[in-house]
Amino acid sequence: MRNKFYALIAFGALFLNAFGAVSAQTKIANQPNRLAALLPASDGVMTLDVQRLLNESVPQVLSGKPQMLADINQKIDEIRDKTGLDARQFEQIAIGVAIKQITAREVDLEPIFLARGKYNANALIAVAKLASKGKYREEKSGSRTIYVFDGKEMVAQNKPTTKNSWFDKAIDRLIIGLTKEIAVTSLDDNTLAFGSLARVRETFETKSRISSEVLNLANRRPNAVVSFGAKLPNGLSNFFILDNDELGKTLDSIRQISGAVEISDGNSAVSMAAKTLNVEQAQNLHETLQGLQMLGKAFIGGGKGEDKKVYARMIENAKITRNSAEVVFDLQVPQTDINILLAGIK
Repeated sequence: MRNKFYALIAFGALFLNAFGAVSAQTKIANQPNRLAALLPASDGVMTLDVQRLLNESVPQVLSGKPQMLADINQKIDEIRDKTGLDARQFEQIAIGVAIKQITAREVDLEPIFLARGKYNANALIAVAKLASKGKYREEKSGSRTIYVFDGKEMVAQNKPTTKNSWFDKAIDRLIIGLTKEIAVTSLDDNTLAFGSLARVRETFETKSRISSEVLNLANRRPNAVVSFGAKLPNGLSNFFILDNDELGKTLDSIRQISGAVEISDGNSAVSMAAKTLNVEQAQNLHETLQGLQMLGKAFIGGGKGEDKKVYARMIENAKITRNSAEVVFDLQVPQTDINILLAGIK
């Protein structure tokens, strides 16, 4: 289940790389959240400011690894050359995730993507149909046509042929994980909606929208490049394979999570918050995280490699605080440390 979800997320990125269009340089705070308000009812949401991510954040993070940045741009260019369109120009993406309980210990995640930019959404779908070489089917939702593609085959047909070890491995993992069909349609003239057929239908066939509670979780840092938030009716342990029952109980006490990534002025900052049912559970979570931080210092603190020293600094600099029933984790990593970590990636 989790591999399929991550694969669908990655497919979304590749789909945007394959079918993007026109540039927009203006920064508008909260635009992704306004797009997210159009999502159907969802337990979790993630928003991305694509323009800032591609034009500012990624170049900064990869400033110490120029060849990797060049490789990414080369892949995007190659896909553009295959399809005739350039994908760097999407402005905002909002992802709504429905959490569905399958068994007592297993959940399924069903995402829906809304991707907005300055382009003709129906023209992009026409390009997608051409890129699939006619291998799609049509479904109706009222007067709207939904196009359903084989995600695995579509990625395999349109992936770049230029060689790069880390990129090729990522695409190969994506193809293995993609077993579901991908449904695509236009939400409006410049917005695409895609995901599972059921979630795309839900976007147009129900009036139920994502709640303000979930949206507010993802809007705690309005100027973040990436933000997310989710309600967890059954806690977090279903999302992990755990051998420790005590840790499972701690994770199950978490009922809300949220977080954000901010990249600017030579630093990358990650913030995450977890809210439990009561103060006692939050105190236990706080102490558990502090204990894991101490263990991390003990295991990594004596490492001699430059990357080990970076990890040790990250563990040392992480701030874990509690406010009533909420525990917050904050970490800032300077670009110099990111450069050291990236240096080991081939």
